[in-house]
Amino acid sequence: MFLLQGGLRSDKSAFVNTIGETLRAEGHTIEYLHCASNNEWTEGLIVPDAGVAIIDDAVPDIRKHIASENLQVTILESEWAAKYPSENNDEIHQLQMDICAKFERAYTTFAESLKAHDDIEDIYIANMSFAKADQLTNELIDLFYGEETAEKTSNVKHRFLGAATPNGAVDYVQNLTESIGKRYFIKGRAGSGKSTMLKRIAAAGEEKGYDVEIYHCGFDPNSLDMVILREKGIAIFDSTAPHEYNPDRETDEIIDMYEACITPGTDETFAADIERTTKPYKDKMKEAISYLAEARNMMVQLEGLKSVRNSARSVNLYGLVEKEIKQILKQYK
Repeated sequence: MFLLQGGLRSDKSAFVNTIGETLRAEGHTIEYLHCASNNEWTEGLIVPDAGVAIIDDAVPDIRKHIASENLQVTILESEWAAKYPSENNDEIHQLQMDICAKFERAYTTFAESLKAHDDIEDIYIANMSFAKADQLTNELIDLFYGEETAEKTSNVKHRFLGAATPNGAVDYVQNLTESIGKRYFIKGRAGSGKSTMLKRIAAAGEEKGYDVEIYHCGFDPNSLDMVILREKGIAIFDSTAPHEYNPDRETDEIIDMYEACITPGTDETFAADIERTTKPYKDKMKEAISYLAEARNMMVQLEGLKSVRNSARSVNLYGLVEKEIKQILKQYK
């Protein structure tokens, strides 16, 4: 784990993208870590076949998740910049405080939006046949796995397929599933059992020893949005807003949870209640995203002030990091 400490986040992002493309051209598979706070930035990358990663130290709480024996910190700020305070220090400090305040306000508003979303779910949960949902889930588990087992320990990865960003909702469903042979698009409403189905499919895969990629909902991490079983060539995901897609391959298939499990006519019967709860949910989402956009603009301004401080960098430390990574990768040729 190479942790990039100090320096400009925009510079670190550019470096990560450049070395990522270089390694990809050399035949390595690259997993990119995108920044949810700024759509233009990449916060890190992973080279799975070599067990190497590069991460921006600015990612919140990143050090809590890295074993110290696997960590190599690269300090990108020059000695001169660290020793002599910038004349913009007061302005930098104020901007940092303002950015934190905007993020706090954004996530408080997201929580309010989630509460409104839960109210929508309650309507459909009260009109759902759990027996039919269980039956459909069991049929899919049998279809995906049958009596087979992988006869090994499952490798389970927990990820996010997207996020709410300053530019609105962004996801990478198409990229993540582009090499998958069979895709299942789950349609339905909030509270119609999509996440529970995905959890059971993931658990069955893990129990049978298959590698499982579990994609959590960025809005509610306790909920799942997608499961990928690459060894089986299968992806199954919640294909409703804000990551709504429709089949575009002959092998794509729709699973309609509303049709299969919800009492017919629920949309019409509870139309007024659904409209009443949907409006505050959408309004709060828009408001929260506006705070993310304001924070992003402040972060860009902060980068401009810090660029003066970092202009005295005398050693191309990015080049040294790239050289060391390539040395590590040589043994995996």
